[in-house]
Parts: sequence; structure tokens; C-alpha cells
Amino acid sequence: MLDQSGRIIFHFLRHYGYWLMLPLMVIEGPVATLFAAIMASLGAFNIFVVLIFSIAGDLIGDVLFYCLGYKFGLNFVRKIGKYIGITEKLVNKMENYFIHHGGKTIFLVKSTTGLCWATFVSAGIVRMDFRKFLKYSFYGGIIWSGFLVVMGYFYGYLWREIRDNINWIGWIIFAIAIATFVAINIYKKQQAKKMFVEKK
Repeated sequence: MLDQSGRIIFHFLRHYGYWLMLPLMVIEGPVATLFAAIMASLGAFNIFVVLIFSIAGDLIGDVLFYCLGYKFGLNFVRKIGKYIGITEKLVNKMENYFIHHGGKTIFLVKSTTGLCWATFVSAGIVRMDFRKFLKYSFYGGIIWSGFLVVMGYFYGYLWREIRDNINWIGWIIFAIAIATFVAINIYKKQQAKKMFVEKK
């Protein structure tokens, strides 16, 4: 059972969490989605609303980076890119992928790699068709957000089922969830390096 402070936080999230959820998912979608899905499993949120907000939040973030690339071009990369892991060399390298495989690149990066920001800025710089960009970003987001929601809901279910027998199980499951998320991001970054390695 939750202690007094835990119940206060739970009820606060249940009544006001939706107002915070979407902005947080725009800023840091994976972490916010994982946490919201765990809370949905515990009864604080509707799981389908969490999924919809996760997809929408990701899409809003994608569009913002696309617009930055479209409006400011490489000037944005030169001035701001180094602070968020986007380099001019990387953008120039990815332009070749957009020429022949624009939609496929967006879909694969969104669902399997760790170069989302750089990819979306690059898509804007090369003036990729916006409707095509939006479509493939949406498809990739369904896979990624769906995976995170299922994973978070499972961890919440696991904690809910055995919390009465082991008081500290919540911390263990939370640690497992974080470790899983870290492992996924390491894998995504490795895939990104493979995808955009220069051909000799």
C-alpha cells in the first residue's frame, strides 16, 4: 500500500497529471511516457490517453525541429547544434539518405535509432515534403510510443501484483525500468552509428 505522501502524489497526478503529461512528452517523450504508463497501470491515468499523448508529444517535437531546420538551415546547426548533439558533418552526411530514402530514413530513425533531433533538423534543411515527413514520423512514433507504453504498463502491473508481499519491490521495479530504458537508448545509439557510418 502507498504511504500518506505517496497517496497525495497519486491523487495529484490523477487529477492534474494530464495537464503536465503532453508538455513533458514534447520535452522528453520516452521518460515521460514510461512513467505515465506505469501510473496508468496503477489507475492514475487512462492507458489509451497516455498512448495518444505520447504519439502527439513526439510528433510536436519532431515538427519543431523540422521547422528549425527549414527556417534557419545550417546556421541553427552551427550555433545551437553542438549543445544537442547535432553537427554540420552529421547533417551533411544525412542529406544523402534523404535524397533517395527520405520517408524510410524518418521511419527507421524514429523507431530504431538515437539520432532523431539531427534527422528532423536535416529533413527541414533539405526541404523534405512536410506531409511525407509527418506521415513517416507518425508511423515510427506509433511503434516507439507503443513499445514504451506496453513496457511501462507491464512494470506497473508487476509492482501492483506483488507490492503487498514485498514492501520495497517498487524501488526494484523502478530500477529495472530505468535500466531497460538506458539499455534501449544505448542500442539506439549503436544502431545510429551503423546507419550513418561513412562508406569507404
